[in-house]
Amino acid sequence: MSCGCGTGVSGIGVQRSRGFLTREEKVDLLKEYKNDLEKEVKGVSERIKELEAV
Repeated sequence: MSCGCGTGVSGIGVQRSRGFLTREEKVDLLKEYKNDLEKEVKGVSERIKELEAV
């Protein structure tokens, strides 16, 4: 995740103009990140199925 210094959420690629994010903002960013990861898993699973069908 991040260094805990409040400068952003590392690994998600989100930087804010302020130095510190609120707890709510961090939760929202993590939920968005989780959603993106779930979409990625779905895409990978579909690709695996495609390759196995060949």
